[in-house]
Amino acid sequence: MSQKWTLVADIGGTNARFSALLEGQLESQYESHHSVEEYPEFEDLIVILLQEIKSATGWGNPPSSVCFAVACPADSEIISFTNSHWIFTKSELQALVGCETLMIINDFEAVAHGITELSEVDLVQVGGEVPAANKAIGIMGAGTGLGVACLVPHPKGYHVLDTEGGHADYSPIDDMQSAVVNTLRARFGRVSLERLLSGKGLLNIYTALCSIENDDVVFETPAEVVAAALDDSDTKALQTLNMFCEGVGAAAGNLALTFGAKGGIYIAGGVIPRFQEFFIKSGFRNKFEDKGRFVSYLQPIPVYLVTRSNLGLLGAAKKIQQF
Repeated sequence: MSQKWTLVADIGGTNARFSALLEGQLESQYESHHSVEEYPEFEDLIVILLQEIKSATGWGNPPSSVCFAVACPADSEIISFTNSHWIFTKSELQALVGCETLMIINDFEAVAHGITELSEVDLVQVGGEVPAANKAIGIMGAGTGLGVACLVPHPKGYHVLDTEGGHADYSPIDDMQSAVVNTLRARFGRVSLERLLSGKGLLNIYTALCSIENDDVVFETPAEVVAAALDDSDTKALQTLNMFCEGVGAAAGNLALTFGAKGGIYIAGGVIPRFQEFFIKSGFRNKFEDKGRFVSYLQPIPVYLVTRSNLGLLGAAKKIQQF
């Protein structure tokens, strides 16, 4: 059966999510999730994916448009993922899929487009007041890495500034954070925000704290660290999660100052919703506002924790509609 359809993807360092949509749709029942580490070559997954879609939908023709949101810079012919082994070229991918139009965008550009489609049920406000109209909106989110973007409104809609802000330098705000950064600097050479404020960053903080205080490393995954912190069974894990939340707060406050984001700050990504209540009660908001002479500037700015899980796919579909 021939049908005009589109293919969108949200591809991070750990998971690759795809959705096949009828033309004009933003969401679809045809979604599939794949683990990045299970596929040595990106093209192998695409071949399997197209077969899966044909089997599930009966659509025998190629998609007319494709938009893949990728966790790396997206403005060159060669796409090389920052936090995974995958690499592909745009021209080879377009030939493989057979589409008329191919768009490759940064994953947090997709998140930014998705933000514009959210409703109140998709958000939890963490402090602040009502967002200021017609002001910039800052977006950041922790997953395998750390994404940063900005929405700038204008009379005909909005413009997305996609960035690599997650790779800006991490600025410690107390002596213990400084000690952690120094420990990580010995390991990595340079310490970016992503080295601490991501899924992998949680484990980096934990192992650094263990090293500083000559404690044994008990946990081997970020999930184990979070679980031990939430059930209050390990003081080092609890210290890790508190440092992580405070670090996100300081970075989000810097983002608000940098973009003048009086339209609000949105926290997306798959990491923080896993400990939503802990995050809300943590020192996040205090560190967000703790900017010396600019406390009063930041206090009214609302922060929203995004709880919707398919934001990247939604944003990629929105990007196709705008094309």
